[in-house]
Amino acid sequence: MVRRVIISLFLVLPFLGMGQTFEEFQTSRANVRLTATNVGTFGNAFRGYKDGSGSPSMEYPAGSGIEHLFEGGLWLGGTVNGAVRVSTSAYDAPQGYAPGRGGFEFNASQGVSVSERSSLKSSPNYRSDAVSHQDFLCSFNDAEILVPGTSIPINNHLNPMDIEVDMAVYNWEYSFTDFMVIVDMTITNNSNNTYQDFYAGLWDNTVVRNVNITPAGAGGATFYSQGGNGFIDSLNLAYCYDRNGDPGFTDSYVGQLFLGAEDKNGFKHPKTDPNTKVNYNAWVFNNSGQNTFFFPTTDQQRYQKMSDGFNQHPCWTDPTGAACATTMDVDLQAELNANGNRSDLLTVGPFNDYAPGDQIKLSFAYVVAKKYEDGLPNGDNNAVQQTYLIDAANWAQRTYNGEDANFNGLLDPGEDKDGDGKITRFILPSPPESPRLKVIPGDGNCTIYWTDNSRQSLDPISKKLDFEGYNVYATATGFDVFGTPDLKDDLDLVASYDSLGNPYGFNTGFLPIKLDEPMIFEGDTNQYVFRYTLDPLPNGWQTAVSVTAFDKGDLNSGLESLESAVLSNTVRAFPGAPGSDLDSVEPYVYPNPYYLGASWEGNSNFQEESRKLIFSNLPQNARITITTAGGDFIDSFDHHGDYNGSDIRWFQSFGAENSNQNVFSGGEHAWDLLSRESQIIARGMYLFHVEDLDNGKNFTGTFLIVK
Repeated sequence: MVRRVIISLFLVLPFLGMGQTFEEFQTSRANVRLTATNVGTFGNAFRGYKDGSGSPSMEYPAGSGIEHLFEGGLWLGGTVNGAVRVSTSAYDAPQGYAPGRGGFEFNASQGVSVSERSSLKSSPNYRSDAVSHQDFLCSFNDAEILVPGTSIPINNHLNPMDIEVDMAVYNWEYSFTDFMVIVDMTITNNSNNTYQDFYAGLWDNTVVRNVNITPAGAGGATFYSQGGNGFIDSLNLAYCYDRNGDPGFTDSYVGQLFLGAEDKNGFKHPKTDPNTKVNYNAWVFNNSGQNTFFFPTTDQQRYQKMSDGFNQHPCWTDPTGAACATTMDVDLQAELNANGNRSDLLTVGPFNDYAPGDQIKLSFAYVVAKKYEDGLPNGDNNAVQQTYLIDAANWAQRTYNGEDANFNGLLDPGEDKDGDGKITRFILPSPPESPRLKVIPGDGNCTIYWTDNSRQSLDPISKKLDFEGYNVYATATGFDVFGTPDLKDDLDLVASYDSLGNPYGFNTGFLPIKLDEPMIFEGDTNQYVFRYTLDPLPNGWQTAVSVTAFDKGDLNSGLESLESAVLSNTVRAFPGAPGSDLDSVEPYVYPNPYYLGASWEGNSNFQEESRKLIFSNLPQNARITITTAGGDFIDSFDHHGDYNGSDIRWFQSFGAENSNQNVFSGGEHAWDLLSRESQIIARGMYLFHVEDLDNGKNFTGTFLIVK
């Protein structure tokens, strides 16, 4: 879903008239939460983190608090009659993007809003022309010297290149792709100039820190200066990791990967075209006083960085050799692997004779991966620790290649799978469609129902119905508050069922889970065919559940069995009492007494706002009023049977990203121990009053706060 952050400049500066519209959107199908915008920036410079109002910049795994990007953007540069021209969508700016700020030279194309589409038929954004499970489409250009609709000049942007960029951002929820986001761009020359020696690249200020352990920006430069950087030439992959900042809490890499390009002259990649170069550069963030690692402040310096990379220099490959000693005389890779706050620049080119109306298609990928544990410290940054990063980069490249199986930029015999006569990229093998779930928490248990839509999934490669079975997953008690959350790894396989009488799977059959008749729930058009119950479960604690579908694979071709994404249909269940009648049961509070820091609360940067206790045995529709023992009002709120926890911060910190994925039993409601005025309450005895809103019956009970 598009999250639009609208910066309407006329609200701030009313005399300017119609303002510029700035739109943010965030990937949510992959396990990467990457924020991007319709002005060509990536990440959000950690806007809103200090007060908890912001969204992730580039978080992986989702919900973990482990961030990987401050901000990034597109860089373009070339020459006209020997004169250098450069335009950038993002730049080293300590506060990140702002309209008119230097280095942020692209604006949203007039009349073009961000659009979303999906290849998933179950998505409300389904479109037959969608590429991934979640595509975002937008357009931006560098043609203006003033922020559109205002009199605000774009700082140091007096000579635009007049380039239009149509950008698509792709992400998939497959388990083998949920660590990547692909950025696919079509770059159109709208000027009257023919550019020579044209380069296009991706600039990023990556930073790997756990903001739940160290709040974003805490300690100023100290927060950002703990990263190590590098470049893997064979993969055209720049990367960053937390070398020394949050040991044990940030064991991951983030990488930027060049995938491929094409222009009117054909496919462009170093593996197929010796004239095409991928250049890697890095520098100390916003520090122009460095020698080798200087921040480029002029177009000449920016173009120098784009057209000549560290990886082309003898100090990269042979830092002890004579050629290095007489030039930079520095061990580039060793310097980059030391603690620092650096910007990375990954560019490709040159593209020549880039004439008016010409287009360049260009694709990059952001990839994130856990470090492979080899028992050595993060700072070693060795080839073994990079294992998962390299696997992720290879999957991103495979995704881009699509029908171009041998990656030569040509459509060879047997590669045209869809018969359209051209290379179709971004084609992946596909597991069965994820089942649709209905989760019903009960008193000490949780029942999962799911549909049989997965059985009708057609494999896009084999063109066969190759469904084989289901896997049921659930988390252990306390997964959400003990350690660093990683839901994909926290979900444990608890049951598996598959077809009988074949050489695939365990041949367990479906009889133990198949209902005699499909279940239909009120307000839900789905027919639920299967059922599985988790029992026993502790009331009040969160249990995440998921059901996946897997296929047979192909034993003859060696294609492995593929499983739908474990995160695609995850539901957070909170077992507890069902809705009750005040005549039959009495409401109560737990834990009671409440001791400061109940074990289910976890650690949060907003600790006092992230506490909870639970009112239980509530009617389906009730009003809860809390007072002191002396009758002073503290708080009051209404409860309904579809309660999902969205009224208190604890569920923002530890529950589902989408509060509708939090499912309760109907008779329980959480409270954050804050007054109506958001004040922290004192220790002591409190009264709670429950009014049944359907019949007017009342109940009064007590609970004790111990601090």
